[in-house]
Amino acid sequence: MTNKAPLAKLDLSREPMARQVTRALRQAIVNMQFAPGEMLSEQDLAQRFGISRSPVREALIKLSEAGLVRVLPQRGTQVVKISRSGVEDARFIREAVECAVVREAALKATPVMLTELNASLTRQRRVQRSASTEEFLSLDEEFHRLLAETAGRPSAWRMIEDIKPQMDRVRFLDMKKAVPRHSVIAQHVIIVEAIKAGDPVAAEQAMHQHLSEILRSLPELAAQFPDLFEAVDEASPEALSA
Repeated sequence: MTNKAPLAKLDLSREPMARQVTRALRQAIVNMQFAPGEMLSEQDLAQRFGISRSPVREALIKLSEAGLVRVLPQRGTQVVKISRSGVEDARFIREAVECAVVREAALKATPVMLTELNASLTRQRRVQRSASTEEFLSLDEEFHRLLAETAGRPSAWRMIEDIKPQMDRVRFLDMKKAVPRHSVIAQHVIIVEAIKAGDPVAAEQAMHQHLSEILRSLPELAAQFPDLFEAVDEASPEALSA
């Protein structure tokens, strides 16, 4: 049965409806409002959004392409369980891109962008003790987007957004259960200090350390929440030999 908690509100005057629905459903899946393995009803979602089924259908296709849902013939659409190999692949690609981003940021940072990064750190500290994991993760996303803008590579962040949805669900669990927010902020501070010092090597090392944290917590979370993870990843040797 589909979770009946409120979904993000749509703005009829803004961007295309299907894009808004895609973003709202993606957020609900990442934040575990729709649990891995849960079935989604196209008609039910359309009713909850107060829209026709067409943009919902288009959004579910986009989410299927992103690896967050799968269409089961004669049954409907199911939220995909978390794939450990998918998370590891996304982290590998993200690290390659973001390490390159911070190297360039260290060489190109302007006083204006450094002020923006420091303001982002201030906002993170302000909500550090907030009960809202979603709010803190939103600020974390903002910080990484600003890094790409500092490097003059805004398209790099858009590319990362496309490949990281599996990783985002683990980060949501991680932030609630394993990684203290002050540790995340401390890692962000080290990255900013390296950029401020104009040291691309230190910036890259700091980003590598920051994005490697998930490799430590991933097996712990998979053991703690086995129902949320694929028992055998499709890309694993065990799955291929089955």
